[in-house]
Amino acid sequence: MDAQEEKYIKMTTPPVEKLICSLAAPCIISMLVTAFYNMADTYFVGMLKNNAATGAVGVVYSVMAVIQAVGFFFGHGSGNYISRELGKKSYETASQMAATGFISALATGLLICILGQIFLEPLAIFLGSTQTILPYTIAYLKVILLGAPWMCASFVLNNQLRFQGSASYAMVGIVTGALLNIALDPLLMFALDLGVAGAGWATILSQLVSFCLLLAGTRRGGNIRLKLRNFRFSGSYFSWIVKGGLPSLGRQGLVSVATICLNLAAKGYGDAAIAAMSVVQRIAMFGASAMIGFGQGFQPVCGFNYGAGLFSRVRRGFWFCVKVSTAALLVVAALGYAFAPKLIALFRDDPQVIAYGAAALRYQCITFFLQGWVVMGNMMQQAIGKTVPATFMATARQGLFFIPAVWILNAALGFLGVQLAQSAADVITFLVSIPIQRKILRELPADKGSSEANRQEP
Repeated sequence: MDAQEEKYIKMTTPPVEKLICSLAAPCIISMLVTAFYNMADTYFVGMLKNNAATGAVGVVYSVMAVIQAVGFFFGHGSGNYISRELGKKSYETASQMAATGFISALATGLLICILGQIFLEPLAIFLGSTQTILPYTIAYLKVILLGAPWMCASFVLNNQLRFQGSASYAMVGIVTGALLNIALDPLLMFALDLGVAGAGWATILSQLVSFCLLLAGTRRGGNIRLKLRNFRFSGSYFSWIVKGGLPSLGRQGLVSVATICLNLAAKGYGDAAIAAMSVVQRIAMFGASAMIGFGQGFQPVCGFNYGAGLFSRVRRGFWFCVKVSTAALLVVAALGYAFAPKLIALFRDDPQVIAYGAAALRYQCITFFLQGWVVMGNMMQQAIGKTVPATFMATARQGLFFIPAVWILNAALGFLGVQLAQSAADVITFLVSIPIQRKILRELPADKGSSEANRQEP
């Protein structure tokens, strides 16, 4: 029995609860570490005792979101397809999709780098920089853009490995890169006196190391080997990438737009307001990271078993993930609410930043648990190829509903409205998602006797 056949049996026969937990463990570790090192730049930049520098990291976060959006678009688009094809035992088409997704992301990242450097200052102003924040934004942004090609490609490799059920290989690459970033931040920022630019160099150098390790992981454990000759400039493959990746592109792209809107709304209340909302964003992301990692353990199980026609396992996996994630988020939210001022103070000891940030964080904690149903439903929709509902739900919480909420509530309530916007978006998204996900669950057919009879070529 070859390695790929063994992997097929592993993904389609054990109890789904046990399988999800085993796959989720490295995903959770990866997400927690990733969220931690995403906060590292904010933490070490906060040590500069400069609200403008802290605000600059928040401003550039929208560009990081675009880079991540591109990587997730090609990574989720190709990865979802790969998992379903492996479930059908269509190994050749899975290999072709892996190469197509990887090379496409690398090329797109290079384009982002070139265009960003050409329009550096106008871009920094567009993102919401004040005159005091602008020099720090430019210093940080021009470095981050240099790493766009391999950062995009790293997200693709991470997701492709994860969708093949090899999250442990993805974890090694991500965790190593994250630990290196944390080590390099103080070295480059303070020891070499590079300031906020040092934080940027720490990020892109650590991402380069992560990229190399992830690339090495594709050659081990029965994973699909990336071969350039397997690249296909094919409408069929790009169509599948769009179908599987559009929800992620929409979600991450709108995260960038939402961040810009948030920065522009907070801009009128000074650098302390921008810095506070930047810190809250990072803390909220860290708080949700374990839940997202748990859902990522569900996605390859979902894709494999959907491709194999084992739909009852898909249903069981979904309900298991909703229950576990909701319970975990309730605990995280309670802790976040109780220790909000102390959490903000870890990043900035400015009293005004703490006051602004603690209130915003507590508002978000009240509705935090609603993400369990929303995120797990969206991950399932994406894994089984339900492009339209997946895209809508992926863009709802931090885009479609958040963007109008931040403008409307800001106009009505001032900065309190800015602080309340995410919670308002969470409630609306949850209510809208209930009928959408229930319909998808009802439409899942009974298990098929043989998945081979239902094999489809791209």
